[in-house]
Amino acid sequence: MSLNAIFVNGPFLKGFSRESRSPAVTKSGTLYYPGWLAYACGYAEMNGYTCSLLDSIADDISFQDSVKKVLDCNPQLVVIGTSTPSIDADINFARAIKEGNSSIIVSLVGTHASSMAKEIIREFDFIDFIARREYDETIKQILDAITTKKSWYNTLGITFKNDSREVVTNSDMPYIHDLDKLPFASAVYKKHLKIENYYYGHVRYPMVSIFTSRGCNARCNYCLYPQTMFGNFRSRSPKNIADEFKWIKENLPNVKEVLIDDDTFTMNKAHAMATAQELIKINNKLKWTCEARGNLDLETLQLMKKAGCRLIVTGFESVDQNVLDRVNKGIKMNVVSQYVKDAKKAGIKIHACFMAGNPGDSLETLNKTLDWAIDNNFDTIQFFPLQVYPGTKAYDWAVESGYIRNQDFRNWVSPTGMHSNTLNQNDVGLTYKEALDFCDYARRKYYLRPTYIATKIGEGLLDPVELRKNFIGFMNLKKYLFKNISKELS
Repeated sequence: MSLNAIFVNGPFLKGFSRESRSPAVTKSGTLYYPGWLAYACGYAEMNGYTCSLLDSIADDISFQDSVKKVLDCNPQLVVIGTSTPSIDADINFARAIKEGNSSIIVSLVGTHASSMAKEIIREFDFIDFIARREYDETIKQILDAITTKKSWYNTLGITFKNDSREVVTNSDMPYIHDLDKLPFASAVYKKHLKIENYYYGHVRYPMVSIFTSRGCNARCNYCLYPQTMFGNFRSRSPKNIADEFKWIKENLPNVKEVLIDDDTFTMNKAHAMATAQELIKINNKLKWTCEARGNLDLETLQLMKKAGCRLIVTGFESVDQNVLDRVNKGIKMNVVSQYVKDAKKAGIKIHACFMAGNPGDSLETLNKTLDWAIDNNFDTIQFFPLQVYPGTKAYDWAVESGYIRNQDFRNWVSPTGMHSNTLNQNDVGLTYKEALDFCDYARRKYYLRPTYIATKIGEGLLDPVELRKNFIGFMNLKKYLFKNISKELS
């Protein structure tokens, strides 16, 4: 078999999610779809190219077997996804492909490669180019050049070494504004992946993850994808989104929920409402979850509920206004409090996300945040230590402040792949170990409450799908709930 291109989520740690906003092996067992690779793969296929999508992590394929699978396909182009913690493994995988067949053009894409393109290309001659930021059109144009035997050196959006071995950074490829011309991610998954391999702790299983927009207009300093990949908010048309829901219902009948995994599905309120109205128009019965800022009004929430929205993922981060202001969250706690009340009134559950170790954080602010989470009794919660990644303002702040504890990117996660705070912030009242330990403490205190456990058992007895989700989640979390694992990070 010979391919024009193969898109690879390469081998690293079992259960590692490269395309997460905070790449790691999660305690909940969540494993992300390789969504951005899937879109680019499907877009190339829509333009007439023969492609494949390989997920070595989800399929538990070893390094050597992954290399063999790629080489056996004899592709003209290999597109390898990257993240900060896995970058050494990603580069080693690229090296092995090139050593196996030097005629293959090898490229890197993704958040880390985009942010450190010059440094990577300067050091590693076996990487032919890096496609920076949003890369669907870039890869398509590279394939246009390869298949017509023309030079791809003038393609926008790439960093590479020219024939004189000089590092060249071409201008950025313009963002795609007509997102309707992209494929349905769900169709690409069905063709190339096994749906049952992927699980999100707060979403009913089995599920599919799609994107209805790209980018975000908020300016949170830590947020990875808007800063390194997708820029400002752009969206698909409501009809195109509803059409994908219909496609999923007809072609993936075992799917119990759709995750709209946009950075902020509700960034444009009018678009969110129009999408909900379109889903109501087609009599949508598929439950769905989305990502939203904590500023939605009751009218929008009620319409989303009517359209099938079951749960909203919201990054609250902290309830301390000073902390929120210092990370440029752009939201006030009085607005957040009203949003929580309105979500409950609308009958939509919330998966609440919090962070430990942001500027201004202390054990006092963290405990205050945890108490607030318990008082509001969210459906599920997560506490993550602050992770700063190249290409973000938070990373620049950490470097300038002298807070980076270890520059070895492999140490962004622990040996087993769990989040590891790389910062040393003694002078702001919180050490990296205190932030890590608090996340474990918060998880235990929240989930081991008798009232919470009783509520979840009750929900499961009334709804078998909810019972399955909760059971899988508990089985994944139990060893962390009953054991302090911070010793591995010491």
